Amino acid sequence: MFPTVREVIALAPVRHGEPRVVAGEAGLDRPVRWVHVAEVPDIATLLRGGELVLTTGIGLPADDAGIRAFVADLADVGVAGLVVELGRRYTGSVPRVMVAAAQRRGMPLVELRRATPFVRITEAVHALIVDSQLTELRATEEIHQRFTELSVEGAEAAEVVHQAAALAGCPVVLENLARQVLAYDPAGDSAELLLDGWEQHSRRIQPAGRTAYDADAGWLVTTVGARGQDWGRLLARWAGEGPPPTRLSILLERAASTLALGRLIRRDAEGLEHQLHRTLLTALLDHTRPVDEVALRARALGVPLDRRHLVGVVVRHRGEEPALDAARLRDLAEAVSHALREAALTGLAGPLDDHAVGALVALPPAADDERSLAAFAAALHRVRGVAVPAVVVAAGSRVESPRDARRSLVEARQVADAARHGRRDVPVFRLPHVGLAGLLHLLRDEPRLQTFVERELGGLLAYDARHPKERLLGTLRAYLDSGRNKSAAAAAAHLSRPALYERLARIERILDADLDAVDTCLSLHVALLALDALREQNMKH
Repeated sequence: MFPTVREVIALAPVRHGEPRVVAGEAGLDRPVRWVHVAEVPDIATLLRGGELVLTTGIGLPADDAGIRAFVADLADVGVAGLVVELGRRYTGSVPRVMVAAAQRRGMPLVELRRATPFVRITEAVHALIVDSQLTELRATEEIHQRFTELSVEGAEAAEVVHQAAALAGCPVVLENLARQVLAYDPAGDSAELLLDGWEQHSRRIQPAGRTAYDADAGWLVTTVGARGQDWGRLLARWAGEGPPPTRLSILLERAASTLALGRLIRRDAEGLEHQLHRTLLTALLDHTRPVDEVALRARALGVPLDRRHLVGVVVRHRGEEPALDAARLRDLAEAVSHALREAALTGLAGPLDDHAVGALVALPPAADDERSLAAFAAALHRVRGVAVPAVVVAAGSRVESPRDARRSLVEARQVADAARHGRRDVPVFRLPHVGLAGLLHLLRDEPRLQTFVERELGGLLAYDARHPKERLLGTLRAYLDSGRNKSAAAAAAHLSRPALYERLARIERILDADLDAVDTCLSLHVALLALDALREQNMKH
């Protein structure tokens, strides 16, 4: 950054000349790019603008018109100011016509009332300029080095934005083309104030060019994108006087390049929006971030959670589906996001694990959650590649606050796990739909249920462990599944009726139970269903 005319006047060699500003005081904050000594009237043709001109005036025109033309030429070329040493040509003060001309053009005019070697002034100013340029160069080198490291490390967008804010010393925001916040760093300021009403505020920031400063809004903006495909904007709020320094523009552009490169590298992975959705859902489920922060970031992403009815939804494949690979999981997440948009619903959506995609649907207070969820399920089943019987859509209970969102999401996940084993087929499974098998599935981690299974079936399980060829548990299951119809049970177990009778008698002796008693058979049937739920849990682990 170049020194200003005001800063140059404050230098010791200039103060030695007892400087006095006689015109153009409003322009004292102009940057001084160089210092030039001139004693001829047509010096303006040799200048490029930004110079501080030093003169004794001995070669300047003697007439008023010539002085006005001299000042006008300097002003036209854009010099930073004019410094005149008194004593050789002018005594007491510079001519009034010069003062008037400089004031009219807003050009700083400084008179030195004491003789001062110009070389000391030029040395001091040029040293200041060179030092400033070296500092700028070092800062620029640090910027390039840091963002190169981030590119090599494959840093996420949030880390790139954080580093940009740290190097810039001011708030930085990354948004998509819909003016939704993808990442931000308030740099010590209030995040609430920074993001409140962001979309409306952002649309008022209209810089001219890919990288430009909107002086009215106070934001420096650069476009983020590559290969002709722009996908966002990176903004830095500048609170200093005048336009931001060149270094800040370089920093912002380098950060934008790092973000664009990272996006190209991850073009086959989740988009930034989906990553953020997944992060926020995980934060709600695992308590990794404060709920207020999650709600704030969701609102900045265009998903307000406050003053809404919130319903957790989980979508997963039916049956004993193995873990989904990354591509299939991404496709299912895309389908859920598409269905939310088609059903005119807002919500966070993203994978919860290797089997399921979750969504936290935010409904307006007047919305009917059953109708809205039915519309979502219908839209999901219309998505290409998502077959109706292939997935289970489950929803938790409606809650009224982001702080209770976790409860709805957990319930939806449990209902989805239970529903995929059932025979019912409804558009959206809720807790009442899962039946006894589903209830036992939800309670599979309960020690009292495990104790019940051991009490009812422990003896038979131990017997089968010692006599694996007999498999009496399967015989009992066939008998109970057939409604205690012995002919049907014998056919299902591929046994003759006498063989079935003999096995049932053996089971009665082992369990000390009467298989003709309805309540005994009911208890054993519940224990078998609970055993299935427990075994499924063990298979997962």
